Amino acid sequence: MTDHASLTSSAAVAAAAEDDGDESPGSPTESLDLILHRLFPFLLAAAVSARSLVGRWRLLHSKLSLLLSALVDTSASPHWSSNPLFRDHLLPALRSTLRDLLSLSDRCLDPSLPGGKLRLQSDLDIAASALSLHLHDLNLLLRSGLLHHDSSHSDADSAAAIVLPVPGPSASRAELALFVRDVFARLQIGTLDLKHKALDSLLDLLATDPAKLSRVVVDEGDLPSLLRLLDPSAHSLLRDRAVAAICHLATASDASRHAVFEEGALGPLLRLLDSGPAALKERAAAAIHAMTADRACAWAVSAYGGVSILVAACHTGSGSPAVQALAAGSLRNVAVIEDSRASMAEDGAVPVLVDLLVSGNLEAQKNAALCLASLAVMGGSEIRVAILQEGGLRRLLQFLRDASDTEAVDHALRAISALSASPAAAKLLSSSPSFFARLTDLIKRGSSASRQTAASLVADLAPGEDIKRSVAESIPALVKMMECSKPGSAQQAAAGALTSLLAVPSNRRELSRDEKSVTRLVQMLDPRNDAVGKQLPVAVVLALTAGRGGARKRIAEAGACHHLQKLVEADVPGAKKALQRISGGRLKQLFSIGFLTAGMDGEE
Repeated sequence: MTDHASLTSSAAVAAAAEDDGDESPGSPTESLDLILHRLFPFLLAAAVSARSLVGRWRLLHSKLSLLLSALVDTSASPHWSSNPLFRDHLLPALRSTLRDLLSLSDRCLDPSLPGGKLRLQSDLDIAASALSLHLHDLNLLLRSGLLHHDSSHSDADSAAAIVLPVPGPSASRAELALFVRDVFARLQIGTLDLKHKALDSLLDLLATDPAKLSRVVVDEGDLPSLLRLLDPSAHSLLRDRAVAAICHLATASDASRHAVFEEGALGPLLRLLDSGPAALKERAAAAIHAMTADRACAWAVSAYGGVSILVAACHTGSGSPAVQALAAGSLRNVAVIEDSRASMAEDGAVPVLVDLLVSGNLEAQKNAALCLASLAVMGGSEIRVAILQEGGLRRLLQFLRDASDTEAVDHALRAISALSASPAAAKLLSSSPSFFARLTDLIKRGSSASRQTAASLVADLAPGEDIKRSVAESIPALVKMMECSKPGSAQQAAAGALTSLLAVPSNRRELSRDEKSVTRLVQMLDPRNDAVGKQLPVAVVLALTAGRGGARKRIAEAGACHHLQKLVEADVPGAKKALQRISGGRLKQLFSIGFLTAGMDGEE
C-alpha cells in the first residue's frame, strides 16, 4: 500500500511538473487530453490511496468521477473546441483546480501533513466546492446545446466575441433560442466582465421587440439565475442590468410577466423599492406595477409585506415623481383585493393618496384618484369616512376643477361618485352649484365614461330646484345619450338624470320646446326600435308629462300615443299611465290620434 501511494505521489508530481512547464498547451484538444488522460487518472488513484482524511477524499473521488463523465460527454459534442465559453473559460479553470488538487494529494501523503490538519481539511473542502462548481457549469453547458453549434462559421470578429452577436430582425426562432441560451450560460459560468456583456446583449435583444422576444427569453433562458442577481450581495453592475432585464420582461407581455412572478421576482423587487439604490427604484417600481395587474401578484403583495413599502414609496420626497406614480398605480391594483384593503388602511395609504392628489405629478394624481375610488367603492363606510376626514373630497373636487386630461377627469369623477355614497359627501355635493356646473359641462362635452358618471351623479344626488334649473342645458345631451345602444348603464344613467331634472316645471318646458329632443324621445318609444329598453323612455315621458301645460300636447303631436298604445298592449310598466296623461282621459281623442298616426304609417 505504501509503495502504491509513493508511486501515485511521484506520478502526480511528475504530471504537475509537466503541466507547469507548459502553462498553455498548444490547442484545446491537447489541453483536454492532458486533463482526461493524465490529471484525472492520477487524482482518482490518489483519492482511493489516501490514508489521511479518508472521508473527504471519498467525497472528492465521487465528484471527480461525475466530472470526468461530464467531461467525456463534452468531448463527444461535435463543436466543443470552437465554443469560447468552454475553451477559454471552463477548460483553463478546471485545469487549474485539478493541479491544485494534485498538490493537496501530495500533502496528504506526507505523514507530517504540512501546514496542519485543519488547514488541509479547509483546502480540501474548497477544492470540493470548486469541483462542484465545474460540474454545474459543464452540465449547464451540455444542457444548453451550445456545444452543438459551430462558432467557427461566424465571421472573424464574431468568432472571437465575448458573446454571440445579437440576432437581427430576420433571425429564426432557432437562432434566437441559441442566442438566449448562450447569454444565460455566460451569465452563470462566466467572469464578471463576461456576465456584464451578456446582460448588455440580453437588454439589446429585448429592446428590439419586447413582446415577441420576451417569450423566447422565458422559454429558453434561466430566469432564476437572472433573479439571483437582484440579491444585495450581487455586483452593482450586474444588479443594475438584471433589474432592467426583469423590468423589460415584466412589462413586455402577459406571459413573460406571469413567468417572472412565478419564479419569485416580487419579493426581491419589493426589497429594491424599499431599500435599494435610487437608480434602481424606478425600474423596480415599474416591474411591480406591471406585475400587480395580475390578481395573484396583487394578492401576494400583502403576503410579502409590500403594502407598507408601496405606501412609503408614495410619500412626497421619498423618491422620484415617477416612482410615486408607479407605486400609486400598484396600490390601485392591490386595492381590488379584499384582504389587502384593510392592510392599506392600517399602513396609512389614505392620507398619502389624498396628498398625492395635489403634490404628485399627473400620473400619480390619476393613480391616486383611481385607488381612492376603489377603496371608497369596495372598502366600506369606514374607509369612505377616513377619506373624507383626510380632506379627500375637497382635494378631488379641486383636481376635477383643474384637470384637463380626459383620463384624469374620468378618474376624479369616479372617486367623487364613490364617495357620494356617504351621506355627508352627498349633502356637500348636492349644495355645490360649481360642481353641478362641471357635471353639466361633462354631460355635454366629456368622454363617454365621464358623461355616464356625471349623469349618474345628477340622478342620485338631491340638489335644490335652483341647481336643477342650472343643469337644464344638459337635457338635450341626456336625451341623446339615451339613444346610445351601449352600454345599457349609460342609458339608465341618462334616464335617471332626466327624471330628476324634469321634476322642475321650467325644465319640462325646456324639453317640450326642443323639437329634436321630443322627436328622439318619441322614436325611442317605437316598439320597432330595439336599441333602447322601453321602460326608460316611458319613465322620462311620465316625468315630462307630470304637470299641466304644453308638454303633453307636443309629445302627443309627435306621435307618442300610437307607440304607447302598443306598449300598453305589451304590458310595459308605466305605458298606460303615460298614455292616459297624454290623452287627457279622452278616449275619442286617443283613437283619433292613433288612427291618424296609423294612416301616416301606411303612407310611409
